[in-house]
Amino acid sequence: MLKVESLNQYYGQSHTLWDLDMEVPEGECTVIMGRNGVGKTTLLQAIMGLLPIRSGKILYAGEDISKVIAEKRASMGIGYVPQGRQIFPLLTVQENLEIGLPVRKDKKVPDYIFELFPVLKEMLGRRGGDLSGGQQQQLAIGRALVVDPRLLILDEPTEGIQPNVVHEIGDIIRKLNREAGLTVLLVEQKLPFARRVADSFCILDRGRQVATGSMEQLDDDTIQQYLTV
Repeated sequence: MLKVESLNQYYGQSHTLWDLDMEVPEGECTVIMGRNGVGKTTLLQAIMGLLPIRSGKILYAGEDISKVIAEKRASMGIGYVPQGRQIFPLLTVQENLEIGLPVRKDKKVPDYIFELFPVLKEMLGRRGGDLSGGQQQQLAIGRALVVDPRLLILDEPTEGIQPNVVHEIGDIIRKLNREAGLTVLLVEQKLPFARRVADSFCILDRGRQVATGSMEQLDDDTIQQYLTV
């Protein structure tokens, strides 16, 4: 579904991603992990076209999208939930959800989003900034789903959210991935959450991929070396 080949990215003169290779198999959930500042969010932003890459390729469904503008990647079937949610606080829940409608032929928010997140239906007229952190995260995921993505990318979906909502979001990700067949790529710091939802992992350290494999292959030595603060 998604393949990153020999990707290099810079901030000015600073080399942030180094010859990075990664693959996200279709129908699976892949988690990117690593300590703060190792390049996880930078990688997602590069995949979404929000940051330029210096060299390498980003392949989506076999097509090289390295030079495709960010706006078009959504219409190609890539949904994105950024770190910090980035909903529009002065727009209503309804208006936030409708942002993705231009890429839909029916110009309608799909009903299944309200089945996944009933609270959004109850709060359609409320401003996004008035929602709790957990409700805002549900809104951000719902907004990404409006485009009917084949690939859903989430950047730390559990950050700053109370435990009961974290569990609920985990249930939603598992349902979308394992029942609906949606391919998922996420950045996640919480190891128990990652083990619960993901099939495979990719660990970054200083902008390089240092470990990859199935979640069953993630051993204590690797956790201690690259994930323990």
